[in-house]
Amino acid sequence: MERYKLIKEVGNGTFGSVWRALNKQTGEVVAIKKMKRKYYSWEECINLREVKSLRKMNHANIVKLKEVIRENDNLYFVFEYMECNLYQLMKDRGKLFSEAEVRNWCFQVFQGLSYMQQRGYFHRDLKPENLLVSKHIIKIADFGLAREINSSPPYTEYVSTRWYRAPEVLLQATTYGSSVDMWAMGAIMAELLTLRPLFPGSSETDEIYKICSVIGSPTEIKWAEGLKLANAINYQFPQLRGVPLSTLIPSASKDAINLITMLCSWDPCKRPTALEVLQHPFFQSCYYVPPSLRPKAAAIRTPPAGTRGSLEPRSVKRYSGPTTTLKPPGALSPQKAQSISNPGVQRKLDISQQDATKSDKILRNPAVKQPRNRPSVRNSTTKIHTGKVHGLADTAEKLANMTIGSSKQPGRQTMHPPPMRAGGWTGHSDMFLGRPQEVHPGRTYTRKVA
Repeated sequence: MERYKLIKEVGNGTFGSVWRALNKQTGEVVAIKKMKRKYYSWEECINLREVKSLRKMNHANIVKLKEVIRENDNLYFVFEYMECNLYQLMKDRGKLFSEAEVRNWCFQVFQGLSYMQQRGYFHRDLKPENLLVSKHIIKIADFGLAREINSSPPYTEYVSTRWYRAPEVLLQATTYGSSVDMWAMGAIMAELLTLRPLFPGSSETDEIYKICSVIGSPTEIKWAEGLKLANAINYQFPQLRGVPLSTLIPSASKDAINLITMLCSWDPCKRPTALEVLQHPFFQSCYYVPPSLRPKAAAIRTPPAGTRGSLEPRSVKRYSGPTTTLKPPGALSPQKAQSISNPGVQRKLDISQQDATKSDKILRNPAVKQPRNRPSVRNSTTKIHTGKVHGLADTAEKLANMTIGSSKQPGRQTMHPPPMRAGGWTGHSDMFLGRPQEVHPGRTYTRKVA
C-alpha cells in the first residue's frame, strides 16, 4: 500500500470503505476498497466471490479489478476509478433523461451481462449504485454476491436491494438463475425513464404488493410455480389488476414499454436473456455484433481464466511489478524485492498472470517472429534452387508461368474491433477510469409511484 496515496473517502458500506487514491509510480487515479473484516491467509482472499468472478472477466462494461493486496491482515481491492454511479446521476437530476441516453446505458449494461452469462455467472445485486458511469461509459461493479449459474442450490435467500429483487427471491425460492438480473434491469430501466423507483417496497411483503399493483397479481396461467412458492410459505397474493406501464412511464416509446414488460415478467422463464435483449427492437439503432458473426480473432481474444488480460492492448495495461517486467528469471524488480523483504505484505498483480508471462513477452518483443504471421507456402510451386544457375530466358519463362498454389492469404494479425457501443457513441472504453461511491441502499425518494 506504500505505492498508493489515499486522497479521499468516497463511500462507506457494510463490508468496507472505498477511497479515491493515486498510484505514486504511474500517476493513475484508482479506487481502493478496504474490507472491514480481517483475513489471515492469502487463500482466503483469492477464494472470495468478488475475486473469483472478476479474475475470469475482461469486458469494457465490467469494472476492472487491477490488484489485490493483503497487508497486516487487512485486505484491499484496487479498482479502476469511475466518476459516479447511476443513483447519484438520478438523485441530482432536474429533468428526465432522454430515451437515447437510457438506451445507450442499458445497451452497454446488457452487453456486460451477456458476457457474464456466457461465462456462467450472474450478478444477483444489480442496482443503480452498482452501475458506474464516466461520461458515456457505464460499467457493472460490486461482484460480492456474484454466483456461478451451475452452482449447487440452495442459494442465498436475501440477495439484491429490495426494490430490484425478483419475485422468486422474495418468495424464498431455493433455486434461481440469471433471470433475477433481468428483472432488476427492467426496474432500473423504468427508473431511468421516470427518475422514480418502479417497485419501492418498504418490506418484503410490501414489495410484493407494489409489484402486484403495477403488473397485476399472478395467476395459474402467468406463473403457476409462483403460486406454489407462496403456498409453501403461507402467503396469499393480493388480488390487484395492475396498471399499464405506459401510464406510469408516459415519456417511454412502445419498444421501451414492451422491453420493460418482458423483463418484469412474473415467470422467470418468460424473461429474455441478455443476448436476446440486445436484439430487441428498442436497441435497433445500436451497434451490436452477435458472437456467432464476430471474426475469429475477436472470438479468441478473451483468454482463459488463468491468463486474463494477457492479450489486452498495451495502452490498457498499467500494471506494475514482476508480472509485467521483461527481465531475466533471476532478476528482481525493486518493488518485488521490497515485498519479499516485508513478510506482512502479500500482493498479486492481475490475478493469475504467471501463465501469461511467456506469451506476453512474445507479443511485446518485435524480434521474436510468430509462426502464424508467416505466409503459407505449403502448396506453392515456387521453389528455392541451390544447384545450377539457369539462363536468363529460362528464368523469365518460369517467372511468367509462376502461380501461387495456395488460395490462403498470408496470415496477418487482425486488428481487434472496437468495443461494442450504442449508436452515435464514439467514446473508448479505456479513456475514463473509475470506481463508485457506495451508497446505502436504504435511500428515500421524494416522489412516489403514480
